[in-house]
Amino acid sequence: MSSTGSLRRTERAPLSAAFTREGVATAIAALLFATIIISFRPFQPAGAELTGDGGDIVNQLGFGSLGAISIFSLLAFADPRVVRSLISPSWALMLGFFFLSVILATDPPSAMRAASFTMIGIITMATILVLPRDADSFARVIIFTAVVVMGLSYVGLIVFPNEALHTADSQEPEHAGLWRGVFTHKNIAGPVMACFSFAGLYLWRRGQRWWGIGIFSAAMIFVLHTGSKTTVGLVPFSILIVVLPSLIGMRLGTPVLFLCAIIATAVGTLGIVFIPPVKHLAAVYFPDLTYTGRTTLWEFAGEMLAKKPWTGYGYESFWGTPLLLNQDQPFDRPWDIRTIVHGHDGYLDIAVLMGIPALCVAVYTFLIAPLRDYMRIPPRKENIYLGDFFMMVVLFAALNGFLESFFFRRADPVWLLFVLSLLGLRQVSLRPLPVRRPK
Repeated sequence: MSSTGSLRRTERAPLSAAFTREGVATAIAALLFATIIISFRPFQPAGAELTGDGGDIVNQLGFGSLGAISIFSLLAFADPRVVRSLISPSWALMLGFFFLSVILATDPPSAMRAASFTMIGIITMATILVLPRDADSFARVIIFTAVVVMGLSYVGLIVFPNEALHTADSQEPEHAGLWRGVFTHKNIAGPVMACFSFAGLYLWRRGQRWWGIGIFSAAMIFVLHTGSKTTVGLVPFSILIVVLPSLIGMRLGTPVLFLCAIIATAVGTLGIVFIPPVKHLAAVYFPDLTYTGRTTLWEFAGEMLAKKPWTGYGYESFWGTPLLLNQDQPFDRPWDIRTIVHGHDGYLDIAVLMGIPALCVAVYTFLIAPLRDYMRIPPRKENIYLGDFFMMVVLFAALNGFLESFFFRRADPVWLLFVLSLLGLRQVSLRPLPVRRPK
């Protein structure tokens, strides 16, 4: 939201307003948002590589164009003060570790190509955030993106069923019949639709009832058909943690509950592998608790991390590389680590790729700083509603990150929505949001 002052009501007709400077900026933000979430290769076969493959000319041209349009739009339409306000020391340090991991990669040119997609994604999300002039414009961006992404996903179930559904002849036949829409996997589709459900709740709270109910309902129906029990459970949990304390006048309760949830999840996942007392208790009372074999991956990643704790192995230089392809595969290991593309824990993957110091910075940037920003949000309805939306996405993604890996993962839609919400919390904490629509 680029404006730093109050807006006056105008009598422009909606059509003429669309061709104003503000209308063009909003349209660009909406198109950027929908395009980067859908990607330039929707309806790919299940198990296909994530969008942003460095050797794909379509992605190279597409994401290169997104980056160019985003930079041009920032220079032409955004308020420079707002753009500068998004830059924080913690993000600068985090990106410093990120680029260091690129330099230390086993194949720096390939790592740099992959990193360029990640940076284009970050810049694009920042652009989407700062181009809309006011809260109403940002709401229109959300509505447009949700309708396009969900609309294509639902249409795909009918028109492209073999691409929009997991099938029995895919790499994971056990997922046959589960929905994934325009995305490559149900584990991406579920979290994205969950974030759209939060967007629907945001729209409903700010008075756009029909849009809110429609988007929330369509998103939740899709989530239920992805078969992701984790996502289904985290959606109402995230809503309660964020919205309930606000409704009873105890906003401080949200950061407290947020930290409690993060700590409990960390102990209940990585803790059963790396904390001896917790590991012992899990072995006694929950001997079959492996998170579908993930604990094996985490144990292996921990052993390898101990060999390079300070710098890690470098960006794109661990999972799926010759380093692991040449490893022996014990017959009793549930997963073959030679074919795994990530460690199914975003925090552990940051440590493995960038080192433990980078993980410490990530914990502050991704978990602590958002809580600080949340508590600084001005006591105005628009700021509170939008801040709550961003916090729901951050909480959901942060918890999901203990079982999936998407941090700095090129143009992964879950990562992009996480970045948008992290930057968005900082934005809504710094200034009152103008609103054009009469209340």
